[in-house]
Amino acid sequence: MDAAVLARENALLKARLIEVEAALAESQEANRRLEDILRTSQREKFGKRSEKLSPDQFNLPLEDAELAQGVLEAAQEKAEAAMQRARGEEPRKPKRNRGHLPSHLPRVERVIEPASTRCPCGCGEMAKIGEDVSERLDVIPAQFRVLVTRRPKYACRRCSQAVAQAHAPEHVVPGGLPTELFIASIIVSKFGDHLPFYRQAEIFKRQGIDLDRGTLGNWVGRACFHLMPIINHMKAHLRGADRIFVDETRAPVLDPGRKATKSGFFWAVVSDDRGHGGVGPPIVLFHYAPGRGKEHPLKFLAGYRGRFLQCDAYQSYNALTEIARDTGPWQLVYCWTHVRRRFVKRFESDRSPIAEEMLRQIALLYQIEKTVRGKDAEVRLLARREHASPIITALKPWLEAQLSRIPQKSQLAEDIRYTLAHWPGLIRFLDEGTLELDTNPVENQIRPIALTRKNALFAGNEVGAENWAMLASLVATCKMSGVNPVDYLEATLRAILDGHPQSGIEDLMPWRFRMPSSLAA
Repeated sequence: MDAAVLARENALLKARLIEVEAALAESQEANRRLEDILRTSQREKFGKRSEKLSPDQFNLPLEDAELAQGVLEAAQEKAEAAMQRARGEEPRKPKRNRGHLPSHLPRVERVIEPASTRCPCGCGEMAKIGEDVSERLDVIPAQFRVLVTRRPKYACRRCSQAVAQAHAPEHVVPGGLPTELFIASIIVSKFGDHLPFYRQAEIFKRQGIDLDRGTLGNWVGRACFHLMPIINHMKAHLRGADRIFVDETRAPVLDPGRKATKSGFFWAVVSDDRGHGGVGPPIVLFHYAPGRGKEHPLKFLAGYRGRFLQCDAYQSYNALTEIARDTGPWQLVYCWTHVRRRFVKRFESDRSPIAEEMLRQIALLYQIEKTVRGKDAEVRLLARREHASPIITALKPWLEAQLSRIPQKSQLAEDIRYTLAHWPGLIRFLDEGTLELDTNPVENQIRPIALTRKNALFAGNEVGAENWAMLASLVATCKMSGVNPVDYLEATLRAILDGHPQSGIEDLMPWRFRMPSSLAA
């Protein structure tokens, strides 16, 4: 082998070595960044109170970690491919498990042929013996279109007196630009996907459509007016529920006189019988109130006939137990998740063995619940009495004994006193199979409100907050029922505008919605 060939091979090996070293350096740097993000995330979740993020904010560093993980995997794949090439091997195809893409999505096929299909030995054209097929998810950016409606006129040529023309359909915005589908999309983007009007306006502008947020708000407000009978009927359903969940979250509202915001609150009322296999529809209704005092739940829960109110231990709910009602006073059912959070904090901060044992006992209760989730209320009740009742019976005297042995001014003592003070409401689930151990069904509905609030910062006024609560109720109830809220809102607005009778309002409820076959196709 001559010197020139050796020099070329040596240069090639050096180039491959440089490529491998660069790829490994990229992989190491990606790994370092991922470790930094994970350490920061752990500090923000488990560190000092001043370092912690709210549950909503904590999703952001998690997304950063997932992004960094993708960078690391790409760097590792590049390094591995470089090393395989340096060894003279054919790079292996990466193993993927993408799952199956939905069959209803349209398929656009492309065929990639080799540069030549002639046999290199000179035998002529090669025969096709198979093919590799891959499917990848693609997207067409939001595409706007103009819906042109023509209404031909017909007249008699003989008498010139009779003229026939179809009536113009009613619209949410008479003579305006938007279709009902467009308005439904705007509603769900704000109250389901947490995109304020001004951000939506920016998205539209990228498509060459100039719409200001005031216009979008006006259109949605008109839709809100037409949808009020739906909300009123949902309220009637909720009033008949035997057990409801209630929670509240802050709702800043602009206070123009002070050029600042004032604190209002969204109160969420949820009925969800799926945990015990009930037939009642899942419903969530949000109510705006200018405060958090007891007068507000007293007002919006007036007329409810239920027996059980599942809630946290906020003192405003205590007033509900003093109301004289035909069905008897409310019975408060407290949340084991709130108790658990207290002892989680004690264990994380103090490594308290008492807190650790308390967490172990609560975990046993949830394990029992997991085995009967979705089953009939009687089945749940029997399982609780057989398995959960002995745990509860032993837990209270154990807590009392621990309380007598620790400093009374400690945070752990305060947590134990909190638990014992709410004991009747915490163990009420042992007497009724329809009850849940926690208020998660309503907390899960409160979280999206917090996200919308975070992005929108505040409501413009109290009327705006009330409309916000109404539309958020519709979107959330659709999601609980497994219904596409855009499809539902478009079809419901169309039905109302076309004169759907008030006597048939039940047919327009989210849990009864079925996509028309003509549209589903």
